[in-house]
Amino acid sequence: MNDLAHPGILMPPPRDGLGPAHTVERIVAMRRPAPDLVRFETTRPPQFRFTPGHYARLGLGPGEAIVWRPYSIASPAGCERLAFHFTRVPAGAFNALFEKLAPGDPIRIDRRSFGFLTLAQVAPGGVLWLVATGTGIAPFVSMLADGATWARHDGVVVVHSVRHAAELATAEIEAAIASRGEAHGRVRVVPVVTRERAEGALDARIGTLLRAGTLESAAGQALDATRSRLMVCGNPDMDADVRALARERGFEPGRRGLPGKIATEGYW
Repeated sequence: MNDLAHPGILMPPPRDGLGPAHTVERIVAMRRPAPDLVRFETTRPPQFRFTPGHYARLGLGPGEAIVWRPYSIASPAGCERLAFHFTRVPAGAFNALFEKLAPGDPIRIDRRSFGFLTLAQVAPGGVLWLVATGTGIAPFVSMLADGATWARHDGVVVVHSVRHAAELATAEIEAAIASRGEAHGRVRVVPVVTRERAEGALDARIGTLLRAGTLESAAGQALDATRSRLMVCGNPDMDADVRALARERGFEPGRRGLPGKIATEGYW
């Protein structure tokens, strides 16, 4: 999730009487790989816990005027920093405050993590497909660095679709995979770039690539409900398209607490 998730909605932190609702942390690193994309890291609140796939609520602004937004956590669960991917939204209230930030500046972080796009939502076994557009790759980067991913599944296919090649999270994906020795030889990364030609990348929408069989050919794997698990995170058009295609192939979501074959999260 990012500033696109719930535009115009302020998200005050919960107050449950168990202590401060949030902590004040610091920006420790910022990188701008593309004009509208920022990848940044913060210090981590004491005792802050999360499961790969969760998001954190980040707050900017003074006093009662704090603007809160949900951002998926891209860092490994045991990392001393928290990593996030941010897409600029010129008219966004959070964006206006974020644009002024630099390393060393404060940022508020809710002391709890949230979300349901976790490995527990899909049944163990088979090849796990992680399909994302844009900053939707963030929770999957965290999962790739988690030992549970490799213990639960035979292999992983990562599909990341962006408009421009500079927006690909190649370095983050590679670093996460390299951190897990058991991932060696068990993962295939398929980049997709839709608005320019990029060497080694496919160049159409994910739904189009699935219908044509091109995506499976590039992955070297069939997306088959008997041998695959599917997690999808990204813009709602892609999410709806892939869910419809997956349903036709027999992928069913979890029910009543039981894991299924597919889990999705859409945002805009």
